[in-house]
Amino acid sequence: MEDDFLLEDEDDEKTIEFIKGYLPQDLKDKFSDDDLYYILDLIVDYYTTSGCLDAQPDEEGYINIDQDEIVDYVVKESKKDGMGPFDPEDIFFVVQGEMEYGNSLGQVD
Repeated sequence: MEDDFLLEDEDDEKTIEFIKGYLPQDLKDKFSDDDLYYILDLIVDYYTTSGCLDAQPDEEGYINIDQDEIVDYVVKESKKDGMGPFDPEDIFFVVQGEMEYGNSLGQVD
């Protein structure tokens, strides 16, 4: 079980590094590592609670995930948690970066 947590931590670290490299230059200083870990946790929470991962894949085997819904979820939840405030347009780049990282691993589209 401890190994699972270490693997998750390592994957989160790789995801955050990828997102930091993915962000446009003007956003790189807007988010601390703690902000990005927090946002990543909310993205994962969205995936697990929204039911989007239970959807049936299309003919090509892909599941359509609405990035705007994820952005809305992150902005709403972060406000409830007293984090941020985060600009939805900025969060969109973080969500895209997380998805691109998944795509690079062959996980999602």
